[in-house]
Amino acid sequence: MHMRHSDIEHGPATVKVKYILENPEELNEDGSDTAEHELMAAKGEHLLEVAIEHGINIEHSCGGVCACSTCHVYIENGMDSLSESEEEEEDRVEEAPGLQINSRLSCQCLVEGDGPIVVRIPSWNRNAVKEVPH
Repeated sequence: MHMRHSDIEHGPATVKVKYILENPEELNEDGSDTAEHELMAAKGEHLLEVAIEHGINIEHSCGGVCACSTCHVYIENGMDSLSESEEEEEDRVEEAPGLQINSRLSCQCLVEGDGPIVVRIPSWNRNAVKEVPH
């Protein structure tokens, strides 16, 4: 399922977000080996949405509606600049492999603060069947 752009109004992209890819060849849409991407996000965007819009293929089997745990990432810095996890996310993230204290579902992390935010995408997170929007 392809994630659509959220319906939330976004301001200008003013928050620095760095994505660190442990498996860049499979996660970069262009197949490059770039392991780090420094991007700008707008407050109100989800981390998954920002990644997808910039060609980073984070798996999201449920389309970003918190019905699975495939978009599991590690927040290495800037947790206080993200929305707090809710019970539904906490229940889902417990199903993810490699659970850590800084584990979050990227589809549920709304950018709320000024950052910077650092997100690590584990090597086992890969979009095995890449779907193209119609």
